[in-house]
Amino acid sequence: MPDVLIVEDEEPLSLLLRYNLEAEGYRVEVCARGDDAEVRLKESQPDLLLLDWMLPGISGIELCRRLRARNETERIPIIMLTARGEESERIRGLSTGADDYVVKPFSIPELMARVRAILRRAKPESVSTQLKSGDIELDRETHRVRRDGQEIHLGPTEFRLLEFLMSAPGRVYSREQLLDGVWGHDVYVDERTVDVHVGRLRKAINRGSMKDPIRTVRGAGYAFNDQF
Repeated sequence: MPDVLIVEDEEPLSLLLRYNLEAEGYRVEVCARGDDAEVRLKESQPDLLLLDWMLPGISGIELCRRLRARNETERIPIIMLTARGEESERIRGLSTGADDYVVKPFSIPELMARVRAILRRAKPESVSTQLKSGDIELDRETHRVRRDGQEIHLGPTEFRLLEFLMSAPGRVYSREQLLDGVWGHDVYVDERTVDVHVGRLRKAINRGSMKDPIRTVRGAGYAFNDQF
């Protein structure tokens, strides 16, 4: 699942973008200030940046310029969001280093298509419709899972949990991270619920003497082993 950072100070718009991106399976963070986003981006880099032109702290156009000047962030795909629709402003945004430029108000379906197109070019594995690890295959479009050629029937939550874990093999996720990534930020679910659904997922995908690809990391959470 690709990580998307939204840098937008209009809260209704950032909430709308977050809702639609998370509905498509992206992991989303939001910053409302350019300077806060710059600090956040020094810690780790997302797979895509949705960046508003006019921001408090540091403007989006200046932040874009600074990111392109740093080796660690020069390749982050950036879509600039702005109310400035003049040709000269579009040229300025693209010349500063933005990969795409969307003028407000914009169509959400069109923006989502642009997000997918840029990620497909920059990180094709992140938007692949199929995930495969060992003898397990997961198809995001048909919501089907197979192991060793045999179809496995999963509930919606178990499917999302498996997809989330398979998207980053080897990475250890805490229960809180799994709650945010699978259930969403706005849904209150007890952390123990994660254990229940991991148990159901294991029961569904592990048959007979098959090895368990889900690793429990004591005191930390769960990870999907890509070699099993």
